[in-house]
Amino acid sequence: MNTAQAKRVLETALICSQQPLPVRELRGLFSDMLGADTIKQLLEALRLDWAQKGVELVQVASGWRFQSRPEMREYLDRLHPEKPPRYTRATMETLAIIAYRQPVTRGDMEDIRGVTINASIIKQLEERGWVEVIGHREAPGRPALFATTRQFLDDLGIASLDQLPVIDPAAQAEEAAVSLISLQALSASGENPELQDMPPDSVPDLARHDAPSLAPENSPKPNSMAGSIHE
Repeated sequence: MNTAQAKRVLETALICSQQPLPVRELRGLFSDMLGADTIKQLLEALRLDWAQKGVELVQVASGWRFQSRPEMREYLDRLHPEKPPRYTRATMETLAIIAYRQPVTRGDMEDIRGVTINASIIKQLEERGWVEVIGHREAPGRPALFATTRQFLDDLGIASLDQLPVIDPAAQAEEAAVSLISLQALSASGENPELQDMPPDSVPDLARHDAPSLAPENSPKPNSMAGSIHE
């Protein structure tokens, strides 16, 4: 099989797939006769082939997929004018805390926001597939440790936590929430307009001025378990 034929096979599989495809699955298209490095080279070549089109080939946390470009969103929305329900400000701030400070407990989140977090908020994020329990802290009561998932990264249209918007070390929860909302890749995914459509100025100053900052200088780096890429 020559390069053109191999690219055609990859292109067809990716267009027809409902989910991102990791390199290890794409190798199965060729009965593992092509190595991972060769597949990646073909994918990069395929990405260039689509560079001038309204659809682009991107790598997200779970693998590779085709998605519409951000500038096409305006037109695609005309096909589906009804907007899905938007997430609340408290939900977005809680998600931002988990994304930037993971792994964190519910108590950590409440210390940062300065208010009690309703259990239904965390449940909503878990049901959406954006956060999960990855362990328990060795402390009284062994509170659950929450982190983001690969689904969260996929829905943002990014491959790892390193691609999250950089925030000021002293940022509060609402500032990080705005960063997530304004993430350009979010609109590119076309899968979660309820986040992208929430205007930044709708996120209020809910965190106490004396509450701990979201990203202090000694803050641990995002959990690598949640940000690794499947291949």
